[in-house]
Amino acid sequence: CSYSSAFTSVHGGRPSSEYAKIRKESLESKFRRILGSSSHTLFADRGFGPFLAVYRAATISYHVVKLTVWHLLLSDVHKRAEKFRETLIRLGPFYIKLGQALSTRPDILPSAYCQELSKLQDQIPPFPTRKAIRTIESELGSRMSDLFADISPEPIAAASLGQVYKAHLHSGELVAIKVQRPGMAPLLTLDALLFNMIGGQLKRFAKARKDLLVAVNEIVRHMFDEIDYVLEGKNAERFAILYSQGSGGEGRTSIKVPKVYWTYTRKSILALEWIDGIKLTDAERISKANLNRKKMIDEGLYCSLRQLLEDGFFHADPHPGNLVATEDGSLAYFDFGMMGDIPRHYRVGLIQMLVHYVNRDPLGLANDFHSLGFVPEGTDLHAVATALSVAFGDGRRQSNDFQGVMNHLYDVMYDFNFSLPPDYALVIRALGSLEGTAKALDPDFKVIESAYPFVIGRLLADPSPDMRKILRELLIRDDGSIRWNRLERLIAAISQQSSEESSKKPGDENTASSSDWRSFDMHSVVSATEDLFHFILSRKGWRVRVFLIQDIVKASDAFLQETTFPGIFEEEGNTGELNPERSRMIRRLINGVQSFRQAISLAPNAWTAMLIRVALKPESQRFILDVFLALVNYSHDKVPETCWICMSKYLNYLDRQWRVKLRGEHI
Repeated sequence: CSYSSAFTSVHGGRPSSEYAKIRKESLESKFRRILGSSSHTLFADRGFGPFLAVYRAATISYHVVKLTVWHLLLSDVHKRAEKFRETLIRLGPFYIKLGQALSTRPDILPSAYCQELSKLQDQIPPFPTRKAIRTIESELGSRMSDLFADISPEPIAAASLGQVYKAHLHSGELVAIKVQRPGMAPLLTLDALLFNMIGGQLKRFAKARKDLLVAVNEIVRHMFDEIDYVLEGKNAERFAILYSQGSGGEGRTSIKVPKVYWTYTRKSILALEWIDGIKLTDAERISKANLNRKKMIDEGLYCSLRQLLEDGFFHADPHPGNLVATEDGSLAYFDFGMMGDIPRHYRVGLIQMLVHYVNRDPLGLANDFHSLGFVPEGTDLHAVATALSVAFGDGRRQSNDFQGVMNHLYDVMYDFNFSLPPDYALVIRALGSLEGTAKALDPDFKVIESAYPFVIGRLLADPSPDMRKILRELLIRDDGSIRWNRLERLIAAISQQSSEESSKKPGDENTASSSDWRSFDMHSVVSATEDLFHFILSRKGWRVRVFLIQDIVKASDAFLQETTFPGIFEEEGNTGELNPERSRMIRRLINGVQSFRQAISLAPNAWTAMLIRVALKPESQRFILDVFLALVNYSHDKVPETCWICMSKYLNYLDRQWRVKLRGEHI
């Protein structure tokens, strides 16, 4: 009987409707269905008789009683959280893994517990090599001397579920042999069954939400996935196909994934290509190797964003132990046991949440949480929005540090009884691990700020209705007014691409840049701009047109009042002395027009064709007429006054020039 396959078969490949039903089942009923009534027989077959089960239950009960005593003695929630973490460590691999997973579940545990559990590490000593050799020979059906030319006498790495040895095949190839701890499957099964006995007490101690056991259900499913090394090998190959493509220039791969040797792979044994690497936390070796830290961060970020926002299949634990730098500057991924796979509507939801966070739109965020099923039905979304406003309204409001953002959200998620889908909890873990890994190379790295250009590129490149809607929300407020600062930043980013391309030296086109993924496809930009024009000119865009006309009138008034015709030829610092606000508006408008011209220069034919198509539409002609009439109506009283001011300034300008000329001749 295979515990992992039996457990996985219950969950895998189910549609979302059935999946929701499965989540409601208790952990106990699920294991009864998996193991059947012969669970004691299974444990006996594996060498786990009823006495061991009783002993394990007594051990767990002892630690739970101690925890209960601490619960009565301690009133400080941080001290309680610390004792909770220490108890999980003493209880062994299952509970350590459980604690690590729950550290990213602010919908289940209070923030103090989440932060304390995030400190958990796989602090388990390695098991004896003789047991590893016995497992290898048993699984592969041959003696070690027939399988490998040599193997390291001790493990080169050890964790809670297994350990790794370095070996040579008889062909001379160097491989990493990952060996699972003996009896891991029945041990996990026993601990998962016994968790029902103490789950209620742990829940009371940690003040966990009522769906703690449902969350544990999903965590255990991922644990069984992790101890299925055949599945891990398949994950590694799928990951390599999706992301380990030539992106480093001259066909070189920037992301490396070790090759799987299937001849030497079984459910408890995994043989992978050996890849020498430098830990990202080893600053001294990285400096000696002259590796480009910024390029490595860019490549790692790009790969992670593709995983989360494009394909949905992602590495859920990219911590420094699972991600190393090679001598040629590539990044190598390891450990594909914990993987996530999120459907498209969740990926779109992730982008939408990021946009609403950047826009500081708490009600939009609350609606996102509701549409994704995070918030229970009947929850007052305005109350959620108010809580989010308070959370983001302190001195850290402008933080783009992921952990800082999550610290804001922890209490809100707990107070409003959020319920995160399992793979979304893995997304939180992946982003947190990614930021922590990147900070080893650059302490100032912020994943949200760095991901923003990629998100904008996705919004511009994807013509689907939901992505176009998010793009409009980024640039247009709910009342129809335009977010000019966002539009300026977007146009400036596109024009910067024009400047970079024009400054390239001959031959540079053959060398890929580490930040090529930040570039925009101009045809996608043109298409997105045309769709935005269509929306503005449609019936739904009437509010936008009203605000747009008002803004055009304000800009023209600023030109008439501040710059005037002779003032245009003055030095930049002299314009707008009477009204700094209008002066800034003029300068921003001039810079925006210049940036837009640079953007057009990247694809002049595409831009020209699009602008002609839009200009020929009757709606465009009506809007241009409305703008003209509004300008005439607003400025008919202003024009005479402005002309006199203009003439006066012009005469003053000529007088100054004449005086300067006379002074020069006198000198």
